[in-house]
Amino acid sequence: MNPNKTFKSLRSLHLSLRFVVPLAVALALLAYTVVPLVDKLTLKWFARDMDIRSQLISSTLQEPLATLVVDKERIKISKLLQKATQDERLLALGVCGNDHALLYKTAAFPKEISCKPTAEEQKEKNHLIRLSQGPVHLSRTSLQVEDGVIGSLILVHDMSFVERRSADTRKYVIILFVVLGVVISLITVFVAHLSWRGWMEGVRAMMRGEGILRPFSQPANAELQPLVGEMRSLLRNLETERRHADDMTTTWNPAALRALLNKQLTGDQVLVVSNREPYIHVKTDQGIVVHRPASGLVTAVEPVMRACSGTWIAHGSGSADQETVDRHDRVGVPPQKPEYNLRRIWLTEEEEQGYYYGFANEGFWPLCHNAHVRPIFRSSDWQQYQKINQRFADAVVKEARTDDPVVLVQDYHFALLPKMIRERLPKATIITFWHIPWPNPESFGICPWREELLQGMLGSTILGFHTPFHCKNFLETVDRYLETRIEHESSTIFHGGQLTMVENYPISIQWPIEQQGTLPPVKQTRTEILTEMGLPADHLLGIGVDRMDYTKGILERFTAVERMLEQHPELVGRFSFIQIAAPSRSALEEYHAFEIRVHALAQRINQRFEQAIILKAEHHDAEQINRYYRASNVCMVTSLHDGMNLVAKEFVAARDDERGVLVLSQFTGAANELHEALIVNPYHVEQTADALYQGLTMPEYEQQERMRSMRALVQDFNVYRWAGRMLLDAARVRQREKLAARIGKMA
Repeated sequence: MNPNKTFKSLRSLHLSLRFVVPLAVALALLAYTVVPLVDKLTLKWFARDMDIRSQLISSTLQEPLATLVVDKERIKISKLLQKATQDERLLALGVCGNDHALLYKTAAFPKEISCKPTAEEQKEKNHLIRLSQGPVHLSRTSLQVEDGVIGSLILVHDMSFVERRSADTRKYVIILFVVLGVVISLITVFVAHLSWRGWMEGVRAMMRGEGILRPFSQPANAELQPLVGEMRSLLRNLETERRHADDMTTTWNPAALRALLNKQLTGDQVLVVSNREPYIHVKTDQGIVVHRPASGLVTAVEPVMRACSGTWIAHGSGSADQETVDRHDRVGVPPQKPEYNLRRIWLTEEEEQGYYYGFANEGFWPLCHNAHVRPIFRSSDWQQYQKINQRFADAVVKEARTDDPVVLVQDYHFALLPKMIRERLPKATIITFWHIPWPNPESFGICPWREELLQGMLGSTILGFHTPFHCKNFLETVDRYLETRIEHESSTIFHGGQLTMVENYPISIQWPIEQQGTLPPVKQTRTEILTEMGLPADHLLGIGVDRMDYTKGILERFTAVERMLEQHPELVGRFSFIQIAAPSRSALEEYHAFEIRVHALAQRINQRFEQAIILKAEHHDAEQINRYYRASNVCMVTSLHDGMNLVAKEFVAARDDERGVLVLSQFTGAANELHEALIVNPYHVEQTADALYQGLTMPEYEQQERMRSMRALVQDFNVYRWAGRMLLDAARVRQREKLAARIGKMA
């Protein structure tokens, strides 16, 4: 043994121990200081959570409870209060009169609590008190009607769980400091034998995500491995808590989105890429007219671009599009008040046939939708798909003012685009959102170029789908066909030196709608629509709004209407179903044949039941569609397979009268959110027919309860929240990468 080497090792160990002992003392003192602080913060956080919960419950109960108290409906009040206390943390509810007498209460209402507030309670309506059964959170809220205050509502939340969690927290904090002490001590000993550059390279890898994803068995960066499991769990928990805080405290609207961009992304440039453009210029006999296409993608993304003031890159398909752009192929939109730039890309007829109609819509679309239509894949279409994706990538690079823009890639037309952009702009933050479902690995395996498509998508920083189920399908598909490192717990993929986060972002619509506050009353709109169609004033209406597409369940919907009229002949002549079906991809054989079948079925049903189906196979603008939403008794969304389907949310947003019924397919993403809709299996004709009849005969009070709940959800989870969540995630990734770059400069 080399004596010099042994001496150096002992000296290194001695120096390490000289550091470890003071570190252990410092950690012990820090733990002694931190534990009481954690207890205090825990109590404060849970008290604030109880304040929010109390306010929410009070607001929900305010109107029905006040009405029942005035009417002295004791039984209904008891049922209402008992139903509310099904929440495990809500211990009891009580209703007091203006004379401080306890009028109604639940069984568990504490005797120690009086209707007359103490001096401390008069200063603050929400506070913590300790009773014989333990600590509780007490909240008092006034019950009001139009004539004034009729009493107060007392909410008592059980806070005993706080003490249990505080005890657990103390235990975990102490364990954490012990573990940290051991881990830091071990790392310190290892550091004595490592070069500074090697250590910094390990940290940089961890910041990029490699350290979190690398298996423990791999020798690289071994000194960091004791931290991996703990950091993985900690980062995921922090992310979940931060998202929850964002959802609870942020009111999402254009102003909030702009503030997010300015604060989190420091005003960074935002670029959107999609095949469909948000505004189309068309030549008519009256001159050039601007249309907004009937597209869920446009409905969702266009309000975001108005808030971001960025650049939207899309295929210019209008007959007057080239006449309205400048020399850089840009035009300001919206036309009346430009708020962002539209950059148009031009395609030849051959290119559009191969890239759009061929690969995207004869191949990818049926592949992802499981719509019993065989996908068709041709090598010539694939070549055009590659070519056009590269053309859009060139446009992104040209439009980018910096080397690190935020790029939002939209939908299945651009599966190759993220990787192409990444090769040219390696610092860019690329968010790809997939608006249609993602199939299971076996179905996706049909595609001859599956590996190339997956590799292209994994050029994304963030890859978004509508539902967790679609995310799961994508992770399993990548695991099946590519050599990658997948962390299912954090839903991340490491491939080719690039980390991709796979998340679900349920898409939504703008709230409030553009016409909010300027629309005539629903009754007036309904009268106008019935008059225009030559129908009597008491006629019942159903509405369906779709593209003319075989995935939307239009044939199944018509069949359900026919079956409903067979089962309920009293509605024959009293009900009509209006189907707005915008022509779509009619150049394709499957779509042309489907359109013929839709017209034939509508004609056959109308021969049996006059005006049962009113088919409007033409484009309608958003304002026209909104009028039909407001005039209809029932809206039917019967997609056979869909990503989200924003028609359901548009109908809910249009009904400011809190009336109308939504019949919704279980195979839409919207069915995961709009639980108060009548959920159906569109393949089951009788079930769909029964739901339609239930909607037409539903009492108004039930319609109001269902619609009010759905409108509250659409209001809170609007398109700005959808975009905000993605951009917040992007901002955090960018911050992490900047930190990794700074560490790299130190190495």
